[in-house]
Amino acid sequence: MKDILATFRADLFAGQHVILSGATSGIGLDIARGFAALGADVTATGSSAAKIATLNGEDKRIRFEVLDVRDRAAVKAFCAGQTRCDVLVNGAGIARGGAEWDEDIWLDTMEVNLNSQFRLAIGLKDRLAEAKGSVINIASMLSFMADPGVPAYTASKTGVLGLTRALAHQWGREGIRVNAVAPGYHQTDMTKPIWSVPFGNKAVADRTAVGRWGTTEDLVGPCLFLASPAAAYVTGMCLEVDGGYVSGNPLAE
Repeated sequence: MKDILATFRADLFAGQHVILSGATSGIGLDIARGFAALGADVTATGSSAAKIATLNGEDKRIRFEVLDVRDRAAVKAFCAGQTRCDVLVNGAGIARGGAEWDEDIWLDTMEVNLNSQFRLAIGLKDRLAEAKGSVINIASMLSFMADPGVPAYTASKTGVLGLTRALAHQWGREGIRVNAVAPGYHQTDMTKPIWSVPFGNKAVADRTAVGRWGTTEDLVGPCLFLASPAAAYVTGMCLEVDGGYVSGNPLAE
C-alpha cells in the first residue's frame, strides 16, 4: 500500500468527505484506508455490526457505520444525515454461487449489487453537486463476461455499467463525474474457494497478462485516480483492473 500511496500527494483529499458502501472488509476496506491515508474523512458502511465493532477506532479518519443497503428507509435516512459528500464509492456486493437461479435470491442480489448503487447515488446527489464530486461504482469482470453459476451477479454487474453511463450524462453538467472500476480475480473471501486450491489459483494466474492474482490493494490506486483532479475529464467510463484477464484468449494458453 505504501508504494501506491506514494504516487499521490499526501494531502490530496484533505478536507473532503468520502462515503463508501461495502467497506468493512476486502476491497472496500482497503479503498477506505487509501482515501483516509491521503487526508480524507471517510464514512465506511457495512451490514455487520460485529465486524464494525472490531474496526471502529483503527483509524481516526474512518468512521464505520452499519447500513443495510437493501433497506430504502435506512439508506434515505443515512443520506439525509450527510452534510457533505465529495466522493461516493458504491462497493456493496454479494454473490450466491449456485443459488441465484432462485427468484428470491436473484432479487436480493440485485438489490445489493445494483439497486443500492442507484439508491445511494440519488440520495447523495445534492451533496455531490455542491462538492462537484465524483461517484465510483464497483463493477466486475463479469460486466463483460458470463458466469451461469452466478446469473444475478453477472446481470447486476453488467447493469452497473449502464447505470454509470446514465448517471454520468444526467449529472455531468452539474459537475458530478461518474465512473466505474471493474475488478478481476482478486484474493478476497468471495474468491477464496478458487485461490485457496492449487488448480484454481494456477488457472487464474496463467490466464492473466501479468501472471498473478490481484490483491485488494490493486484497486486502491485506480479509485484514487478517478476521484482526483487528474481525472477531471473522465466520466462515464469503466476502468478494468483485472491484470488483463478479460482481454486474454484462453485458447492461446
